[in-house]
Parts: sequence; structure tokens; C-alpha cells
Amino acid sequence: MTTSDAIVVPELYVGYPEVAFGGYIAGLLAERSGARTVRVDFRGPVPVEVPVRIAETADEGVELGEAERPLAAARPAELPIEVPAAPSWDEADAAAERFRAAPPSGVVDCFGCGLRTADRGLRVHGTPVPDLGLVASAWTPSHAFADADGLLPTQLVWGALDCPGHWAGRFLGTLRAGAVTASLTGTVLRPVVAGEPHISYAWLVSESGRKHTMGVALATAEGELCGVSEALWIDPKAAA
Repeated sequence: MTTSDAIVVPELYVGYPEVAFGGYIAGLLAERSGARTVRVDFRGPVPVEVPVRIAETADEGVELGEAERPLAAARPAELPIEVPAAPSWDEADAAAERFRAAPPSGVVDCFGCGLRTADRGLRVHGTPVPDLGLVASAWTPSHAFADADGLLPTQLVWGALDCPGHWAGRFLGTLRAGAVTASLTGTVLRPVVAGEPHISYAWLVSESGRKHTMGVALATAEGELCGVSEALWIDPKAAA
């Protein structure tokens, strides 16, 4: 037995133009699922400002889009991933400043990593930390996105677990501009408090052809983990 309704993703939450930000969509489905750890598979672009069906499935999952051809689907999962220690706040802050001072090619107006003001985006801006084999960003979530308890909503925490993987692939591997998230498996370990300093960091796990797997972690400024994810990114097809 399944139940369904519809959601409308506000235009604010775009990744690529007119396409909903993958981390936000994953967070919505994860929250709806209720499972501690969730894998979200993306099968097509989710539009913004358009009602889209969301439904619970018989196998304890959640899907977005038409039943015959869902755009994204979530299910409970496990996440056996080794997480390196977080860089220091100073290292992460310097990395974020490098991104903003000299934005890398391929930056778009993304809710997660675009060059927006703090009240319009997450501003997770990661570049490599010397000698650590990872990218990092000092990050203080804006009070503009806090809920009534001063916490960042689940879907936005998942947003912070998406984009850093892209930049790990770009800076540390061979991921190309225009790549998309094919799947995102994540878990939120503790609440993320708006206005408090955090460290976002990501590393390269593996690459094979157009497929690139990255790990992402979100920690407090003291290094305590708040969330972890592993993402599969796919390069755009080469031009004919």
C-alpha cells in the first residue's frame, strides 16, 4: 500500500538552471523516509516551481515523480565509509577564502555552492587543503534557514553533504564541469545549529570512466561529526 501527495520545490533551491538542487531533494526524501541512513538515486532532473508527485512505496522507500518513471527514489541503506579526521577551522577557512577569491571554472548559481549571499544559499565553498588529500570549507549556516528551534532543517543538512563531493572530484580527480549526482547515500548524526561554525570537507574515493565516487563529511568546528555521505557523480557525455 502506498500514499502520495505532491510537493513544489521553490526556485530558490536550484542546482543547475531550472533544476532542483540534488542535495535538497535527497534531504526531502530522506526526511520523508524516516530511516537513519538513506540512499537516494537520481533518474532525471526535478523541476522547480512545478507540483511533483511524492509517494511512499511498499518497500519502505520514497519516490518523487510519476510511478512509471520516478525522477528520484530513496530507500533505507547502510554507509560503510571510512571518514578522515576533519581539518582545522583555520585550514578550512583559508580553503573557503581561496574559492571566493578565485572562483573555479564551472561555478553556477547553485543553492549549495554558488556565489550567493548568505540568506540565499548555503555557500559551501571548498578547495584543497595542502597535504591532506581533501577539499574543505569553513561554514556557518545562516539563521535565515533555521527552523523554530534554531536548527538547520534536514533537507538543508543534506544539501551541505552534496556539493562538496563535486569539488573533491574536480580538484582531486578528473570530474568534469557539468557533472551530476547519480546517487547520494547519507546519514545525519547530530543536529546542525544555525549560526555556529562548522567544517565541511570531502575526499576522492574512486574513479572509473565517467563515474566518480566521493565521500563528504560535515563536522563542528571542534571536529565532531554531524553528517556523512558518499556520492556517485557522473560526467556529462562527451560532445559528438
